[in-house]
Amino acid sequence: MKKSPAHLRAALLLACAFLVPAGLSSCALHHQKQTPTVKAETPPPAPPLFDWMDETTTGRPAVKISLSEQKAYIYRGGKQVAWTMLASGVEGHRSPTGSFSVMEKIEQKTSNLFGIIVDGDGSVVNWDAKQGVSRIPKGGHFVGAPMPHWMRITSDGVGMHQGEIPNPGQPASHGCIRLPGEFATKLFSVVEVGSPVTITGVAP
Repeated sequence: MKKSPAHLRAALLLACAFLVPAGLSSCALHHQKQTPTVKAETPPPAPPLFDWMDETTTGRPAVKISLSEQKAYIYRGGKQVAWTMLASGVEGHRSPTGSFSVMEKIEQKTSNLFGIIVDGDGSVVNWDAKQGVSRIPKGGHFVGAPMPHWMRITSDGVGMHQGEIPNPGQPASHGCIRLPGEFATKLFSVVEVGSPVTITGVAP
């Protein structure tokens, strides 16, 4: 007996119902190809910029800075209590090396050497200006860069202070030692005028 188109269609649907789950057919009728779900990978967390490992040890504070590593190590009573990433001076403004000591501490300081220049309308026209060197337009003025938690180590204006670390492991300053904000706050509270600071190595 010749089967009607309706019977043939019903048989085809029944065959697909059995064969598709078994992976034996690629029946296209009323069957859409499933797109495999790709699980998004979570990016690894950024490495920490600092760690104050020991809050209890007391004693004379000392700072040891490695320009090669772009890191500073903090000691109290001869024991290391903390470390931090930093940003030292770039080519042409390299941070000095040698033995120093903290000469002064100012919680809120503004640079009198480096900063920005704004015009008469208050718009920044130079983001990397040097006082007395960069041209100031008529009606404009120089604005010194903020350097919170300033700890001077040289008489010619190099110190440790809070600042941006744009690329950890790479220099970024005009010669000062920039420190992460939270770390600079803590270090400022620990070091004293006269605390030794040793800087060694060569910046990348």
